[in-house]
Amino acid sequence: MNDKIKSKMEQAKIKTNNKIGPEKFSRDENGLLEAINYEFNEDGSVNWRAMIGEGHLFPNKSWFECRKKDVPTTIDGLKDYQLLIKLSGIKELAKLRGFTDVYYDMEKCEENHVAVKCAITFAPNYETQGQPVVFSDMANATLNNTSSFATKFLETIACNRAFVRCVRNFLNVHIVGDDEIDKSNNKGLAIVTQTDGSSLGLTPTEILKNQCSKTLKCADFQCFKEKLRFFWEEGLYQNLEAKEWSDYEDIPAKEARILLKVIKSL
Repeated sequence: MNDKIKSKMEQAKIKTNNKIGPEKFSRDENGLLEAINYEFNEDGSVNWRAMIGEGHLFPNKSWFECRKKDVPTTIDGLKDYQLLIKLSGIKELAKLRGFTDVYYDMEKCEENHVAVKCAITFAPNYETQGQPVVFSDMANATLNNTSSFATKFLETIACNRAFVRCVRNFLNVHIVGDDEIDKSNNKGLAIVTQTDGSSLGLTPTEILKNQCSKTLKCADFQCFKEKLRFFWEEGLYQNLEAKEWSDYEDIPAKEARILLKVIKSL
């Protein structure tokens, strides 16, 4: 065998098939990847929950610990609410579904609080009658719901959380994303030091209490109750449940945030 023929044979052995990658990304007329076997719901829609690989799921440690249960070593037999999904799993789902654009809007960016809205343009498929769909969702990152090094990267954490919520809510996946979980210490209560050396709890209720003291000059809760009557009469804040509150701790976090906005407007 001459050297020329031998050289051609060796080249044929190492010839690269550049069609392997594109073929795996090829989609059919329904917008589904041709190389993937999908699972479907009874109504004909894709069961995106079933498309999540087990390697992307793990037990929700907090769910078991707060109920004084042993944390399982596997996900076998666990319900969706007992699981968490990794960011890698959400990215995999987004790739399977298909998308063209991802947008982030910084709704709020402060030293201790960042809120981000994520909007994704999902590619058309049979579920959307062949039309692209823009879906958005929002998430935040604060010193109260992050911990450790994450407190230094609030923008990044908020973006990841918004992306996770956008993808899983659009695809009807009811497993909470690992990036959405509050990993802060002390049961979610972050503590920061004020300039006077005292500690301030950063729950909405604690912030409200502190704001009432500084802005409304209320030394106790009874004083704040008087202010609530004033808010009602002026149409600034009206909530029938407020009459049942006997302490700041009785105020739900959602209502505390609303009241903080009212006080700020004053």
